[in-house]
Amino acid sequence: MFPFGDIFPMILVNIELMLREPVFWLVVVLVGLQYRRMNSLRENIYGVPLKSNWNEVGTALIFGLVGGLLGSVLMVFIGVTLTGSGLMYIWPLAILLMLVNARFICFAYAGGILALSRIFFGFPQINVSQVLALVAVLHMVESLLIFFSGYLGAIPAFFRDRAGRVVGGFTLQKFWPIPIAALAFVVGMDVPPGSVDMPGWWPLIKPGVRDAENIIYTLIPVVAALGYGDMAIARDPRRKSRISAGYLALYSAVLLLLAVLSDGSTLLGVVAALFSPLGHELVINIGRRLEMADPPIYVPSPDGLALLDVLPDSPAWRAGMRSGDVILAVNGLPVRRRADLAAIMYAVNPPLQVDFLSRRKNRYRRELLFYSDEGRVLGFLPVPEGSEEAMVMELSTAGPLGRWFSGFWRRLTGEK
Repeated sequence: MFPFGDIFPMILVNIELMLREPVFWLVVVLVGLQYRRMNSLRENIYGVPLKSNWNEVGTALIFGLVGGLLGSVLMVFIGVTLTGSGLMYIWPLAILLMLVNARFICFAYAGGILALSRIFFGFPQINVSQVLALVAVLHMVESLLIFFSGYLGAIPAFFRDRAGRVVGGFTLQKFWPIPIAALAFVVGMDVPPGSVDMPGWWPLIKPGVRDAENIIYTLIPVVAALGYGDMAIARDPRRKSRISAGYLALYSAVLLLLAVLSDGSTLLGVVAALFSPLGHELVINIGRRLEMADPPIYVPSPDGLALLDVLPDSPAWRAGMRSGDVILAVNGLPVRRRADLAAIMYAVNPPLQVDFLSRRKNRYRRELLFYSDEGRVLGFLPVPEGSEEAMVMELSTAGPLGRWFSGFWRRLTGEK
């Protein structure tokens, strides 16, 4: 009998084994490099050096461990196994696709391509249902991680809205190292008949395999990495990440249903394989259209100087100022634009008496601000006023091959 009563401790043991593997910590290092790059983006937009971002790496590691535990439980009880999942083919293909576009490293694209290749060409030797179910479960875990932590560490940025105006917003980028205990089975020639009895409710284990009398089921530790990229212009990062998590969870549930139904049906297998990448693209496009269709919220305010972002642990942060607040006056002088604030800061010695409107608490506040130890830095970033053309962020995620092809096509067609 498979020891379902001990399944949770077995998962914990396998995850603990993965934590001892150098490959997992290599993934952690790669994740750390991504957060280091994101910290550099913050430094560029603030124009001041910032503290190390190791706390973000640690947070990502903790959430990744929780996500790995949840993903392990889901895969075991749904019946997703590494046997026939094509993991050895998915990783190289995903890395190759990443060279075309960074977001194509997601398994939704490589998994869909491999499934279609198996259906139409018979190669590679993978189980289409298992491949697509693996993609679905990983995205279920990702949707939960996005819901609870996707908004953390949002990077302020300037975008161009559908009317061509320069507006403020945030790029949401998160990466999580995921240690997972996954199910695998092998045929054991010396296993006594009747020693294995798999439950009939496992939808992704074929009855002929599930009821075999000489099958051995085990858990093996594997490592994965999940990433999330989005933008928030018409909503604050927390609300946007939770909307995105909802759409991704719906995508995951539909893909898992199609994966289960595709077992034994070539037509449904094609539908599921196509839905894997196309449904993922739909989720991304819906998210972007929502932000572009609705009015931006990080724009100049008629009441004063609106704030796009506030650095944690800065003088402004300690005074209670947050993203979306509006500075009304400094030392009794009204502030409407950045130039007003710069003139006051040039002429007045600290502390500064700041009157501002707290959007979160919907009330006026008056606080004293002292400069930081690094110099005349208060730690907040105002919304763009329309002249920041050079700082507008491009939304393209094209990789090296994608950029080369775009340049080649422009030369071929004579486009500028």
